[in-house]
Amino acid sequence: MTYLRLALPTPLRRSFDYLPPADLSPEQVQNLQPGLRIKVPFGPRQLIGILLELSDTSAVDHGKLKPAIAVLDQHSLISPHILKLCDWASSYYQYSIGEVLSNALPTLMRKQAELPSYSETRWRLSTEGKGLPAGALKRAPKQALALQLLQQHSDISMAELTSAELGRSHIKALVDKGLAQTFQSHSPVSSVTDLKEAALTLNPQQQQAVASIDHQHFQCSLLDGITGSGKTEVYLQLIGQCLNAGKQALVLIPEIGLTPQTLARFQRRFHCRIATLHSGLTDRERAVAWQQARQQQAAIVIGTRSAIFTDMPALGIIIIDEEHDGSFKQQEGFRYSARDIGIKRAFELNIPIVLGSATPSLETLYNAQSGRYQHLQLNQRATGAALPPLQLIDTRNSPLQNGFSPQVLSAIHGEISSGNQVLVFINRRGFAPTLMCNSCGHIAQCPHCDARLTVHYRQRSLRCHHCDSQWPLPSHCPDCHSHELDFRGIGTERSEQVLQQLFPHTDVMRIDRDTTSRKNAMQDMVDEVHKGQPCILVGTQMLAKGHHFPDVTLVVILDADGGLFSADFRGPEKTGQLLIQVAGRAGRETKPGQVMVQTLQPEHPFLLSLVNNNYQLFAQQLLRERAVLGLPPFGHLAIIRADHSSLAEAEQLLQALRQHSELHQHPQQPQAQCLGPLPAPMTKKAGRFRAQLILQAETRSLLHQRLQHIVAIAEKHPLAKKVRWSVDVDPADMY
Repeated sequence: MTYLRLALPTPLRRSFDYLPPADLSPEQVQNLQPGLRIKVPFGPRQLIGILLELSDTSAVDHGKLKPAIAVLDQHSLISPHILKLCDWASSYYQYSIGEVLSNALPTLMRKQAELPSYSETRWRLSTEGKGLPAGALKRAPKQALALQLLQQHSDISMAELTSAELGRSHIKALVDKGLAQTFQSHSPVSSVTDLKEAALTLNPQQQQAVASIDHQHFQCSLLDGITGSGKTEVYLQLIGQCLNAGKQALVLIPEIGLTPQTLARFQRRFHCRIATLHSGLTDRERAVAWQQARQQQAAIVIGTRSAIFTDMPALGIIIIDEEHDGSFKQQEGFRYSARDIGIKRAFELNIPIVLGSATPSLETLYNAQSGRYQHLQLNQRATGAALPPLQLIDTRNSPLQNGFSPQVLSAIHGEISSGNQVLVFINRRGFAPTLMCNSCGHIAQCPHCDARLTVHYRQRSLRCHHCDSQWPLPSHCPDCHSHELDFRGIGTERSEQVLQQLFPHTDVMRIDRDTTSRKNAMQDMVDEVHKGQPCILVGTQMLAKGHHFPDVTLVVILDADGGLFSADFRGPEKTGQLLIQVAGRAGRETKPGQVMVQTLQPEHPFLLSLVNNNYQLFAQQLLRERAVLGLPPFGHLAIIRADHSSLAEAEQLLQALRQHSELHQHPQQPQAQCLGPLPAPMTKKAGRFRAQLILQAETRSLLHQRLQHIVAIAEKHPLAKKVRWSVDVDPADMY
C-alpha cells in the first residue's frame, strides 16, 4: 500500500497520512509528484493539502486512515527546492509545514481553484515587414518608431510600446498594413543582451562592489552604502549580468509604496518581463505573477516579504533592499524573516545574495565585520553631493508653535522662498495622539487596549492604531461633562494643518497610511513632488524608505526622542536607522541639504553620535552594549507569547511550560535561560491580555533544544486549548 503524506493548513505541527483516492490506479498513484494539491476530508471539513511525499509505511493504523477525495493538479505546482525551503522554515520557526506552505503560496493555489494560465500578446514583423528598409514610413512618425522597435527586437510587448510612448493604435496600423502580426507568447526568459536605457557609469566603489559578486557560488554580501550612494545602480548592473546568463533575479523591497518607482526604474533599463508580488494585488494577479515566475516567463520578480517563496527555477541572484527594515519580519501568524529565509535559499541554490542598506541591522553589520558576510562599502554619494549635516534643535526652553520651533519655521520659510522643497517627518499619524479634559484630566483611552486613542480631526473620530477600533469625536468629557477638551501632542494631520496656515501659498502634501490608502495615491503624490515645484511634504516613515527627491533641501524631524527610551531593546537601533534614513532624503543632487532635529535630549550620546551622519559610530556603541547583555547578535532569543481574556490564564500556561521544560534540564549542562512569564509591554490589546516567556541562549542549538521541548509540551497541555499561544524566533521587537 502507498500512503500520501500531506501538509494541511492547520496549526498542528505535523504532516498527515491519507490513502490514495479510490479512482486512481496503482500506476497513477506511483506517478504522483510532491507539490500537487490534494483535496482531503479533515473531521467535518474538507481541506486542500500539499503532497509532501509517497510512503509505503504509516504510523497510523491502516484501518483508521481515510482516502483522499481528489488530486487537483496534473503537474506539481511547487518545486522540490521550495518544498525543502518551507520544510526548513517550519523546523526553524517552529510552525507547522501546512501553515508555512499556506503563507508561501498565493491564495488561489490554496483553494480548489483552476489556476490562471498566462500568455502575453506580443507583436513581430511579418514577412512583408522584414523586407522594409530602415527608416521606412517617415510620413507616419509613430508608426515608423514602432517599426524601428520591431526591426531592432525579435518581438515587443504592450509594456515596451508604452515605455516608448506608443499606443495600441500605432502597432495596429502596422498589423492592418500587413507589416506586423500578433502572437501569444508563453516563452521562458531568454538572455537579455541589450538594454532599453544605457547603464550609468559607476564610480570606483560601485565598480568594486559589482566586481566582487561571484555569480557562480553562494555568497552573502552586505552593500553598506550611505543614502544616495547609488546602491540601486549596483543592483541593476548585477541583475543585468544575471539576465545575460539566462538566469532570473528576485528583488525584495520593504514597502508596497516603493513598488511603482522600483518597477519603473527596472522597466526603463531591461527588455524583459518583470512580475510584481505584494499584498496590493488581487488573488488572480498574484497567481498570474507566480505562474510567470514559475514558468520562467518573468525574468525579474519584485516583491515584498512573501515574495521570498516565489518559485523561480532559474533563480540566479537575490537582492534585499533596505535589509534592516522591520517589515521583512512577519509579525502575525507564521512569524518568519524574509531576509534570513533569503540567505538560506541562496545557500541551498549556491547563488549570491546582496543585502543593501545605509543603516544595516546590527546582526547583519556584525556578520559583515566578523567575516561571515562580504562587506562592500559605498561611502560617497553617486552624484558627488555631500551628506547633509544634522543640527540638533534644543526644544526644552523653546516656545513651540504647534510643535514647530522658531528656528525650524524660519528655515522652512527660507527654503520655500528659494524655490526648494521641504520634508517634515513625524512618525505619528492623526491630528493629535491624546484627547484630554482640562477640567478633570480625563484622557481618552481605548477600552480594548492599553493605549490612548488618537484624534483624527477631519474624520471627527477617535481611533486606536493597535486594534483599529474607532468612535465619534466627543463634544464633552464623558466623566465631568465639561466642554474643555484639549488636543495634546501633534501628528501628521495637525502638522499639515499648521503648515497650510503658515504657508498658504505653498502646496502641503501629507503622506501617511490615511492619505495613501487609495490605489496609486502614493505614486500620484510622488510624481507631483518630482515636478520640482516648491512644496512641503509631511509624513511618517513611509517617506524614509528609498525615495529620491532631488529638490528636497531641508529635512525637519519634529520629535527624535521616541525610541531612545523604549521598553524594547531594539528601540535605539530603530530610532537611529530612521533618523539617518529620513536625513538622507535631503540634498541628494546638486542642491546642498540640511537636516534639523528637534529634541528634548540634545546631550544624549546616541543622538550626538548621529550628528555627523555617522551610523557606524552609533552602531558600534550599540554593539558594545549588546555584547555586555548577551543580546543579539551576541546571543539568540525566542519568545513564547500567550493571550487570553484573563491575564492569569495566559501566565498560568506559560508558567506550566517553563516548569515542565525545567524538569528535563540537566543542571550541569549549558542551557537556554528562561525569563518570565511576564506581562507584555502592551499588556492588553484588542480586548485580550498578553503575557510572554523569553528564551535567551548563547547558541542557536541551545535555544532550539529548549524551544522544541516547550513547543512539544504546549501542543499537549490542556490549557493550550483555551489560551492562544505562538512562537517568535529571532523576534524583531519585544511587544
